[in-house]
Amino acid sequence: MSERTADFEIPDRYRYAVIPHIMVDDAAAAIDFYRRAFGARENFRIDAPGGGVMHAEITIGRSVLMLGDSSVDEAEAASFAAPASLGGGTSVTLHVFVADVDSLAERAEAAGAEILQPPKDMFHGDRTVILKDPSGHMWVFLTHIEDVSEEELRRRLTAAG
Repeated sequence: MSERTADFEIPDRYRYAVIPHIMVDDAAAAIDFYRRAFGARENFRIDAPGGGVMHAEITIGRSVLMLGDSSVDEAEAASFAAPASLGGGTSVTLHVFVADVDSLAERAEAAGAEILQPPKDMFHGDRTVILKDPSGHMWVFLTHIEDVSEEELRRRLTAAG
């Protein structure tokens, strides 16, 4: 069973998810980018007493994302880091189901995202784009196009080599 949202379905196992909390070097700029690139809505923002964003929450599609400035004293005390401070790498990729991955990819690229894999239909039943945002975070956006049984998934993987 899957939940129907707008004109696309989210498979049941992805309806409830861990809420990511990412750190960036300029949260205000990141929120602006996410608004322009991904259609994000800002739910709220708590400014840090010394400047910057201590905590903010945005919604992309139906997914909530928490974020804040890595330079805020509270973040530094807990050793939260932005990708740039890790040499540009990140250990997390954020997956979000959206209604139209192709339009999102176009909008994201125009806003400054780096497209690492253009939108394409994947063996697992989703049309997928992989991109990196200006803060260095990796994103996979997916539009569910077909339900694929585990047996069919394995067959497709074997056929692909």
